[in-house]
Amino acid sequence: MTRLILWRLAQIAVTAAILSLCAFLLIALMPGDPIDLAIAGDPRLTSEDAARLRALHGLDQPLMARYLAWAGAVLQGNFGHSRLFAQPVAQLLGPPLLSSLQLLGLALLLAVGVGVSLGAVAALKPRLAPGVQGLALLAQAVPSFWLGLLLIILFAVQLGWLPAGGGPPGDSSGGDGGGRFLILPVATLAFGHLAGYARHAASALATAMAEPHIRTARAQGAGEARILWRQALPNAGVPLLTLAALDAGALVSGALITETVFARPGMGKLIYDAVMGNDFNLALLALLVVAVVTMLATLAADLAQRWLDPRLA
Repeated sequence: MTRLILWRLAQIAVTAAILSLCAFLLIALMPGDPIDLAIAGDPRLTSEDAARLRALHGLDQPLMARYLAWAGAVLQGNFGHSRLFAQPVAQLLGPPLLSSLQLLGLALLLAVGVGVSLGAVAALKPRLAPGVQGLALLAQAVPSFWLGLLLIILFAVQLGWLPAGGGPPGDSSGGDGGGRFLILPVATLAFGHLAGYARHAASALATAMAEPHIRTARAQGAGEARILWRQALPNAGVPLLTLAALDAGALVSGALITETVFARPGMGKLIYDAVMGNDFNLALLALLVVAVVTMLATLAADLAQRWLDPRLA
């Protein structure tokens, strides 16, 4: 197991380096650079001023030289400053990353819990399977922004039970703290992702329940619920863990719509602002953090799969 972890960590490092190079080249090829934007914002800057600024920030160097300089600084722990926010990049990433990880963790727990439960109902009671499949299709078809707006209208505007959005990032306390601000965005994200877990769980559990050792357990008098949760679910959990690992990266970086609807400053909004504002340092490091989080989630899923099924080791 240790050898596997070390090998996968080496793969993560190589992949992160390749991804950072690709992201650097793509962002650098976008029209305009920070100096062009500075000139557009201050007409008093002359072409000589622009040349001096480009030389000062290394923007007059070839792309590969600029990338190697950036990568060397990152390896030394120097992540640079954000042009948009005029703050160190390392300080800017903390609150949005924590906010997105909160949404990720709670939405994944809710989606997995509800989705697997629905899949178990469909596997145990085939007559209810069409209803579960219909609910899964509905969850997959409903746009997240539309669902979010409906939840805001119902629970914030009409009933007044929950806040419409915002809230202090990283505050998960109860009462009037950040916990109340998380309920609606978490429900919106979870509803859209439970469809995959419900369908995969229903299919995997139905297959697992037909295995010979399940028939043997039934012959020994074991109850259906005990068979389902103790014997069938661990075998069916392998594909579900893979799906959860893929969702981890998608939720960290792709919750831009939900974060916008509920006015939560997360990683999706941060990456969008950084890329559109040609903020090289912030965009590159934010994209790299999301990629590393996704790969670490995949590694955790692989380890959990080997724990559930030692035959994979």
